[in-house]
Amino acid sequence: MLMSYREALNQAMREEMRRDSRIFLIGEEVGYYQGAFKVSKGFVEEFGPQRVVDTPITEAGFTGLAIGAAMAGLHPIVELMTMNFGILALDQIVNNAAKIHYMSGGQLSVPLVIRGPGSAAHQLGAQHSQSLEAWFCHVPGLKVIAPATPHDAKGLLKSAIRDNNPVIFIEAQLLYGTKGDVGDGEYTIPLGVAEVKRAGRDATIVAYSKMLLLALEAADQLSREGIEVEVIDPRTLKPLDIPTIVASVKKTGRLVIVEEGWHFCGLGAQIAESIYAAAFDYLDAPIQRVTGEDVPMPYSRPLENAAIPDKARVIEAVKTLCGTQ
Repeated sequence: MLMSYREALNQAMREEMRRDSRIFLIGEEVGYYQGAFKVSKGFVEEFGPQRVVDTPITEAGFTGLAIGAAMAGLHPIVELMTMNFGILALDQIVNNAAKIHYMSGGQLSVPLVIRGPGSAAHQLGAQHSQSLEAWFCHVPGLKVIAPATPHDAKGLLKSAIRDNNPVIFIEAQLLYGTKGDVGDGEYTIPLGVAEVKRAGRDATIVAYSKMLLLALEAADQLSREGIEVEVIDPRTLKPLDIPTIVASVKKTGRLVIVEEGWHFCGLGAQIAESIYAAAFDYLDAPIQRVTGEDVPMPYSRPLENAAIPDKARVIEAVKTLCGTQ
C-alpha cells in the first residue's frame, strides 16, 4: 500500500493505541489541531481527550508528566512540536527517563516514546533546524531511531512503542510528505537492525533519515558512471548495527558516512571509530565523512543549502575514495 511518511506514523500509533489502552499521546496541539504536522489526524475523535492530551507550552512539564505516567504503568507517546524543543526537556530526558531504571536497580521502567520532527526544513532558522541525534545517542539508557522511509517509520514506531525503555524517535521534517510502499497488514521492525537499501561492490555509503534519500540519488548517478555503491540505512542509531556495516566494508573496502548533523563529535565519528576498530585491515582508503557545516543554520536559502550535505559532495567523496576524482 502506497502512503506518505506522515500517514505511516499515524497508522502505527493508531494500531498500537487500539491494541493497548495504556498507550496515550501527549503534546502541544496533538488533539484538536491534529498535530503541528497532522500526524495525529483523527485521533481525538477516535480515542478522546483523555488519551490524546493537549498541553500548555511546557516541554519540561509534559515530558516529566509522561515519565511519571510510564513509571506508573502507562505507555506514553510524547510529541514534540520539533526535536529542537527537546532541549527544554533535557533534564527530564537525560536525568530522569534515561536513568530511572538503572538508579532503581531495575525496579522501575520508563516505557516512553518521545517523537517529533528534526533536522533542517526550509529556512526555519538556526533554532529550529538542528540535528540533535548525536546528543541523545551519547546518553546511556536512551534508544534513538531515525527512519527514512514510510515502511521503516511505521514498523520502527510500533516497535518503539512496545519497547520497555525510553526511545527518542526522530522524524525529518521534509520526509512527512514523501511516499512509499508500506505493505498490507500489521508488522514491526526490530530495533538495532540496519538494512542494505542498495547493493554495490565499489564503496559503501552509510546514511540515515533524509540523508538516505540523498545517498540513493548519488548512488544512482554513480552507477551511470560505472561505480556501484552499496547504501546502508542504520535506521536505529542506538543501538547501532555495526556488524551489517562491517560486512559491507569487508566487501567494498571503502566507506562514506553521510549525516546532516555537525561534523565535530557527530554520529559519523562514532561509526568511523567502530569500523576502524572492527575492519581496519579491509579498508583500501581512509573513511570519508560528509556532514553539515559546523555553523548555526543560516536563514538565507543559499547559505542554508551550503551548510547541508548535497549530492555533489557525496559523489565527490565516493570518487575520491575510488581514485576517479
